[in-house]
Amino acid sequence: MLGAMSYEISGKLHVLFETEQKTERFRKREFVLELTDSRFPQFVLFQLTGDRCEALDAFSKGDSVQVEFNLRGREWTSPKGDVRYFNSLDVWQIALSADAPAAEEEPPMPEEPPIFSEEPPF
Repeated sequence: MLGAMSYEISGKLHVLFETEQKTERFRKREFVLELTDSRFPQFVLFQLTGDRCEALDAFSKGDSVQVEFNLRGREWTSPKGDVRYFNSLDVWQIALSADAPAAEEEPPMPEEPPIFSEEPPF
């Protein structure tokens, strides 16, 4: 835990959604993180908003990432007077996980054997 309402978690990117323009000034982009801390995998929905939506462009499905986010909640009353509650996990930073395997490097090419001509070198 980072602060009063800030949290940090690592997992594997499971689904990446496209950016949605919700209003003229508000847009969001969601993604699902697969968490394997328990006996059964958990699939948790996170969201990026505003200028942070592009941060997800640097990642692909299957990448191991570390996410720093705020837990947000709000109350909403419908026109009929029904009260509902909503939660969101608002990401403010996403990075490759420190324990993510490094990209595989190509093995070095074997050195070419020396070329000998038919004539002795002396």
